This record gives sequence, C-alpha cells and structure tokens, in this order.
Amino acid sequence: MNQEMKADIVIIGGSTGGCAAALAAAKMGKSVILTEETDWIGGQLTSQGVPPDEHPWIEQFGCTQSYSQFRNLVREYYRRNFPLTTEASSRLLLNPGNGNVSRICHEPSAALAVIHEMLAPYVHSGQVKIFTNYLPEKAEVNGDTVLSVQVKNSVTGTRMTLTGTYFLDGTECGDLLPLANVEYVTGSESQKETGEPHALAGEADPLDMQAVTHCFAMDYVEGEDHTIPKPENYEFWRNYQASFWPDKHFSWTVPHHITLEPRHFTLFPETDLPSWWLYRRIIDKENFAPGTFVSDTTLVNWPQNDYWLGPVFEVSDEERQKHLQGAKQLSLSLLYWMQTEAPRPDGKQGYPGLRLRKDLFGTEDGLAKYPYIRESRRIKAEFTVLEQHVCPDSRGEDSSEIFFDSVGVGSYRIDLHPSTGNRNYIDISSYPFQIPLGSLIPIRVKNLLPACKNLGVTHITNGCYRLHPVELNIGESAGYLAAYCIDGNMEPREVRNNRETLEDFQKLIAQQGIEIQWPKLRSL
Repeated sequence: MNQEMKADIVIIGGSTGGCAAALAAAKMGKSVILTEETDWIGGQLTSQGVPPDEHPWIEQFGCTQSYSQFRNLVREYYRRNFPLTTEASSRLLLNPGNGNVSRICHEPSAALAVIHEMLAPYVHSGQVKIFTNYLPEKAEVNGDTVLSVQVKNSVTGTRMTLTGTYFLDGTECGDLLPLANVEYVTGSESQKETGEPHALAGEADPLDMQAVTHCFAMDYVEGEDHTIPKPENYEFWRNYQASFWPDKHFSWTVPHHITLEPRHFTLFPETDLPSWWLYRRIIDKENFAPGTFVSDTTLVNWPQNDYWLGPVFEVSDEERQKHLQGAKQLSLSLLYWMQTEAPRPDGKQGYPGLRLRKDLFGTEDGLAKYPYIRESRRIKAEFTVLEQHVCPDSRGEDSSEIFFDSVGVGSYRIDLHPSTGNRNYIDISSYPFQIPLGSLIPIRVKNLLPACKNLGVTHITNGCYRLHPVELNIGESAGYLAAYCIDGNMEPREVRNNRETLEDFQKLIAQQGIEIQWPKLRSL
C-alpha cells in the first residue's frame, strides 16, 4: 500500500537538526511532515546517545534560544520527575551526570522527552506529523525541483509518497541528497581543491571519513557479575592495533587528541590519572536521594570504540551492513574486555560488576539505536566553509571570517576522529564562527535544504560544525528559511543575493532567538 501525504515542508530525517527545522517551520505556521529512520527522533541527542559537546560560553550566549530552552527543559525534567537532593535541586545549572564533557550531561531518554515536549503543541494540533521507522527510498525530481519523496516503513513495509513545497534533508548521512540528484561531496578533499593546510596532500579520497561509534550506557554494581556473552569478534578486537595507535585498541592508553602522544587513563577516578568514567557520565547518583540509583551511569563514547575499518555510506548495502555490525561488535567487545580482562590499579583484571544498561535505549543488544555519525554527505553549496575561514593558524587575524549572510553561530575546535583512510586525530584550534547562509544553499537544486551536518563544509571544517548546538542551529535556520521562502514566493538563493531581503530574513531569525554574530572572543 502506498499512501500519499502533503505538507508545506517535508523533513526527511529526525536528527537533532531535523527536529529543530520542524519546530522552526511550525512556529512560522507551516505544516510539516517529519520522518525518522529509527523509532526515536532527536539524532545524536537521543538515538545515538551522545551527551552534548559544547563551548565554554554556552550558558550565557553562543547558541539559539531554542537550544537554551532545550537545556533548561532537561534540567526541569529532572527536577519534576526525580527525587533530587536539596542541593542538586537548588542548583541553577544542574548537571544530572556531572560529566566532564558538558554542563548538561543527561540520559538520552530525557532528551527524547524534552524534544517531544517542545514539539507537542504543533503535533497535538496536527500541524506537525511525525512518522518513525521510515527510510527514504526514492525521490521524484523535475529538473532543479524536487516534487516528492517516497519513504518506506522498515517494520510494516508501508510506503508513503510525500509531497511538499520544500524538502529538508535531516538524515544522519545525507541520504536524501543522492536520491534527489543533489550535487554533494564525501570524504576528504585535497589541498589542491580547497587550499586547506590539513586537507589531503595528494588526491581527494571520497571514502576517507571519520570513525563512527556505537555508544552504550553502563553502570557498576560492586560484587555482582553482569558479564555479557563473549562477542563473536572479540578475539579480533582484543588483538587489534592500528598502525597509528600507541597500544592495542583495548587498553587504557590512547593518543592525545591534539599532540598524538600516548596518554594514559583509568576506568574509575581512583588514581591521579584521568578517568573515563567521569568523561560522559550521564547520572551522578549523588545528585539524587539515597537509593534512587545504585550506581552512577556513564555513556561509553571513547577512542576505544571508534570504528574506522570502513565507511557506512557510499558503499554497497552489504559493505554498509558489514561495517555497522563491525561497530556493534567493537563496542560489545570493549565492554566484555572491561568486564573480564581490563587491568585494574589493584593488580586484578576485569570489572564484572559493569552492567550494560539495555533499558536506557530499549534495544535488544543494549547499544544505542543508531551509531554516532560524525561525518555526512555534504552539499556542493553556494558557499563552502574552509579551514582558512575559522582557524587562527590560517587566518593571521584575531577572529573567524565575518560572513555577510550569517544565519547562526557556533564554537568548537576542529575535531576530527581517526578515519577510514587510516589517519589519526586532527584536532586544531578554531575561532568562534558563523554559519553562512550560502552553506545551506545547493548550487543547483531550488527547493531542498540541508538541516544538519550535510551543509557546505569540508572534511576539515565538518570537525567544528558537527556538534549539537551547531547542528540544531543549522536545522533551525533551514526551517525558517524554507518558511520564509514559501511566504515570499522566492528561492533561497534570492534571499541571500538580495541585500534587502537578506537583512529582512536575518532580522526575522534574530527575533526568533538566533544569534548571528559573536562578541570578540578567544580561539578554542
């Protein structure tokens, strides 16, 4: 059976950016259809299980009003629903997990609840319709215009043909781009293409992409044995060591992400070495009344479960499945190694009390519903952000490039994880930066916009444009742009190329709480 549905704006992919786009479009009075591959919307905040990576000014400025609202609602979610200690409840900037990576480390299910709450008025009114477990299959295109997208339910087999005035790609891998014949780039560009100092010195490599990571959550119950069955590929991963890695993959020694020198860790904070347990801890039991949690809970998204043996898109389905399963096997093998063989400061081996928290994702294998995708297909855009626009070493100035067409801001180091091309970390300083409107506009197609990591950036600048608050800003600006174009009966490139119209659009998004410029700040 093939149903037909229509909306002003069709968003394929319920990523962090896809959800932000839906919210923005709905605020502008537009009808929206949002489809999602898994049964959880929210992307890296939810189905991928990645606590937010943020810049140091995030509590004061440098993000959209919607992102600030999301963070405040997460805190309120815990205040409303959990028996917090008096001290934790009164803490204005409550951090449920007190993890090192963010001042708002929290459970994926809390983020899911908050995203649904933010969309609730529009879902209840019928203005926004959300369909989960739907994958895009094909698109109907007439010249430079997308007419419809067909999606298929992976559980029931039901198909829907979706028509709209604008289509936004909010998928994690940019899956709508090839279906709609949108020009795009993948992998690593060459220096001769972009002039970027950290691009490939030789030819471009479209399959050289950052590692993916299949995250999982665990707690620790001393004296109990929660050892999982030995994973099928355990012996491979137990003995694996990449040529650029300082030790076996399963060890407490990893390269420093900036210097690449060996760096030593422990699991728990029981020595003077840094602790992985605290890194992405999403529940600190000391924040809650005694007995609420038997243990802290931490989210495992570490160098030891980064998977770089091959890409998960731009390859055959067989190859894709091989690497998706490989990433799962790596994460399960890491857990098994920690439970059975990991060296401990007391001279013993293994922590059998580590418990895989299957309930936190509701999956059969206990892993996140979807792997953490750091790098997507990227549109060939009206304007592409290069390393030279944001990196202090390349600029010779005291700020990032000032873009006349800014539609948002972000800040993060250029942070590239090891890649399928067997390249180690690339982690270099960047200035707080802007999101140029030109990076959201495909060079040819008129009514399709990127809504997450698939905008006009390079392999290098993806490293600072891929984090949570930036992706949300990208999606939000894309949602407002599509609605603005519908209201004005114009195309996105007309908005950018007409000064009066551009200023009007920038005024609109500023009124909606999107910052488009930074104060003068240091680089990160």
